Amino acid sequence: MNTDQLLLFALLICTFGFLIWGKFRYDLIAFSALIIAVVIGLVPAQEAFEGFGHPATIVIAMVLVISRGFSNSGVVEFIADKFVNPERPLSIHIGIMSAISGLLSAIMNNVAALALLMPVDVQAAAKAKRSPALTLMPLSFASILGGMVTLIGTPPNIIIATFRQEAVGEPFGMFDFTPVGLTCAIAGTLFVALIGWRLIPGSRAEHDTRAELHELESYVGELQVPEEAPAIGKTVSELDAGIDDDDVQILGLMRAGHFLPGRARRTVIKAGDILAVEATPEAMEKVISTIGCEIVEAENKKLFAEGSELKMREVVVPPDAMVGWYPARALRTLERYGVSLLGVSRRGKSIHRQRRGTSFQAGDILLLIGPEDGLDNVIQVLRYLPLAERGLQVIQREKARLSTSIFAIGIAAAGFGLIPLPIALGAVVTLFVVSGIVPLRELYESVEWSVIVLLGALIPIGQALETTGGTALIVDGLLAVASDQSPVILLTILMIVTMTLSDVLNNTATAVVAAPIGIDLANRLGVSADPFLMAVAVAASCAFLTPIGHKNNTLILGPGGYSFGDYWRMGLPLEILIVAVGVPTILVVWPF
Repeated sequence: MNTDQLLLFALLICTFGFLIWGKFRYDLIAFSALIIAVVIGLVPAQEAFEGFGHPATIVIAMVLVISRGFSNSGVVEFIADKFVNPERPLSIHIGIMSAISGLLSAIMNNVAALALLMPVDVQAAAKAKRSPALTLMPLSFASILGGMVTLIGTPPNIIIATFRQEAVGEPFGMFDFTPVGLTCAIAGTLFVALIGWRLIPGSRAEHDTRAELHELESYVGELQVPEEAPAIGKTVSELDAGIDDDDVQILGLMRAGHFLPGRARRTVIKAGDILAVEATPEAMEKVISTIGCEIVEAENKKLFAEGSELKMREVVVPPDAMVGWYPARALRTLERYGVSLLGVSRRGKSIHRQRRGTSFQAGDILLLIGPEDGLDNVIQVLRYLPLAERGLQVIQREKARLSTSIFAIGIAAAGFGLIPLPIALGAVVTLFVVSGIVPLRELYESVEWSVIVLLGALIPIGQALETTGGTALIVDGLLAVASDQSPVILLTILMIVTMTLSDVLNNTATAVVAAPIGIDLANRLGVSADPFLMAVAVAASCAFLTPIGHKNNTLILGPGGYSFGDYWRMGLPLEILIVAVGVPTILVVWPF
């Protein structure tokens, strides 16, 4: 092992370690690794940013915009309205939702597909009076499986296609992944619908995280300001500053029968005003004595009654939410729109105390209260995902047929070889923008820039793995371990190793590292690279053992009330099933 190889492997180990640790954003880690690789001479300076212009990077960005187009045109809502019925038996409901999820994930980003379907499933669980924990994990796994069916279904497929072009001169086509991906998706969907959901711990099914988060009777009260109270003449924001307690929030001020949730922060308090205060019982007594108010004898629930100006909304913190990791007290955006944080649910446990000092984590459910327009603005600005009716934009349902027609024509043109797929997708994006399906202001918002940075930074490092001989070194190790084994055994080993990496690493990073290993392994064995690349594509997408391997798994962590150890119960047999089904299918469709 030479110096460059030692440095590269040390850099990769550190990079993977930081990615698994999860303390810092993965795009920051990948970009830092790229800069270090350039500084120490592993990546030539003139090639440092070639990954950002790589075809895979461009295609992934366009797929994300197309996903926004399908969302805006109401395609998902139309399908859900037609096929979702919460009164069906649980296995049938899971099967139908999984099939819808897989179908959508085949033509759009699977994270976007889950984000659109998750509120539908949560609402169905509420109507059926059962815990969403029974259905959200199968839904997440099905959306991951559906992404394997087409080239654009998931980033690893796009990456693998471009590696094939570099290896044999021609990329995988749009539907080259379909025979293997569809077989695995069908087998996996049947498993999660018939068997998998039964493996979820019974304790999860006994809890409804959203319902528990709403248990606020002991926390919300109304305080009336009497004559000569110390609070008179002050603004609500001044009272906020004077109450040095993380367990207290002033939700709004009521005057003459009307709540002023937004303007209340700047309104001067008068005698007779009523303050809506959220606090623990102990803290409530302290507030009463501090600001000199009296408890109003009234039912707290009238604050949230139908027709009230205050609304409650549950939202999920996605992995890439803006300021998702900052303490709640730093989120001035909430106060700007008159929105307050009532509670946080993390992995099935509600946090009502010390909320403003709690750093949000991906998968947390936040219970927000405020005026409806303020809630919509906060959700849109901070990119949180609502667990109810979306309400953030007007769905252009009349453009559902137009969006699907434009996409179908573009894919058909690429499928028949009339134009290259990237050009076809570019044309679809252009028509989406011109027709207003994706407004120009949403064009750049649709792109998940953290993934773009991750991929653009890792591609040069993956190329360095080849140029320094690191790939050959790894292949030598695999061959030394299984020197007397057939290519089938090596294919299976590569698939299992890649799948294991994907359970703890981002699937994009896994594909970038594993693809050149598969190509080199095939060349050393003197066989076609196609089965090895297809094995890497399938395995890189199959992250079912942990909540950190795939964003979809992180997204359901809070709403399902799952713990870290819940995933492997359904995920391990599913991964074994995918290997058992995937390897024979690959050998039939893509022989050595």
